[in-house]
Amino acid sequence: MAKKETMRCDFCGRSQREVDLLIPGLNGFICNECAEKANEISKEYLGKMQESVLSDLNLQELPKPQEIKEYLDQYVIGQESAKKYLSVAVYNHYKRLSQSKDDVDIEKSNIIIVGPTGTGKTLLAKTIAKLLKVPFAIVDATVLTEAGYVGEDIESLLVRLLAACDYNVKEAERGIVFIDEIDKIARKSDNPSITRDVSGEGVQQGLLKLLEGSVVNVPPQGGRKHPEQKMIPVDTKNILFICGGAFEGIERKIALRLNTHVVGYGAGNHVSKAEQDKLLHYVAPQDLRSYGLIPEIIGRLPIVTNLEPLDRDALRRILVEPKNAIVRQYEKLMLMDGITFSVTDEALDFVVDKAIEYKLGARGLRSIFETIMMDVMYSYPSTKKKKFELTLDYAREQLDKSNLDKMLTLGNS
Repeated sequence: MAKKETMRCDFCGRSQREVDLLIPGLNGFICNECAEKANEISKEYLGKMQESVLSDLNLQELPKPQEIKEYLDQYVIGQESAKKYLSVAVYNHYKRLSQSKDDVDIEKSNIIIVGPTGTGKTLLAKTIAKLLKVPFAIVDATVLTEAGYVGEDIESLLVRLLAACDYNVKEAERGIVFIDEIDKIARKSDNPSITRDVSGEGVQQGLLKLLEGSVVNVPPQGGRKHPEQKMIPVDTKNILFICGGAFEGIERKIALRLNTHVVGYGAGNHVSKAEQDKLLHYVAPQDLRSYGLIPEIIGRLPIVTNLEPLDRDALRRILVEPKNAIVRQYEKLMLMDGITFSVTDEALDFVVDKAIEYKLGARGLRSIFETIMMDVMYSYPSTKKKKFELTLDYAREQLDKSNLDKMLTLGNS
């Protein structure tokens, strides 16, 4: 009778009796000790490779501020000042990551962008993310609460940044985070209260350590922390934070500071309507403080810039000029069904006028256009028609037929 062959590790040669565990493979075996050693070697090797890639930021190959702005110009109409601030901030972030260790330590300059709804804050962030060579994440501040309350912990902001780089912590520690709706965590009231401001000032206090730079324990899957859950330590010292918010009503704070609204007969008569519309140009840190941001968080957002309200000309250009313009999108959608789509100038002007009337900014353009085009998009793919032109009469007829006009008018009244 033939002796049964003993199973051995194909790496070290030890038999099954000499090891704790022998793991079978397709054509062989590996013992638990060799598997652990291989894991350590692979981690060390891959870690060195990642560090070499991350440290190899060649400034000559990186986009310069003017090139970043030119790229933004393809998608975002107007907002020249904000695009310049963002372009410089991103480029300086690259330079800061590639700086050599000497006696000069370049500090990061976090940014806060103030602008009405529908002016392009989130679009700027999404567009610049396409161009970057570092991880980028867009997160929402509205869901944040203090630890222990319903909502998400402040540390969960970094989960999306980790996910953007496949949980490579070293790479995430050099990334950029855009915090949207930052105005929604403003202090609710200056009056003392028996109830805690768990989604306002409490969240701002928690954000301080992230913005300034410290090692934060991040739950790997987001959500709440649990004692048995293994945390991922992330150093935020080199993470650039860009914050954006509508800050609805901050113009009144600016006007009070500039003394453009005074008590008495003829109050504010010396201020023209054009100047009142451009009050956001004069936004300053003290206005953010009076709105409800605490001084500590304002100090960690040293660069304050604004987005201008979109005028008629800007809205008209948004419809047709950017690479992702609404008209271009519909041309592409209908062309996929073999239908040629065109719009008259009068119809475009009508859509713009309605968007201004509803005061919804660029988002209003899409709502109105979707409403007007709904019947066409529903019926034309089933017909043999190969051409459609959107005219003023058709646009007016479709909008009158819908409830959009009434709903938005009631909502703004």
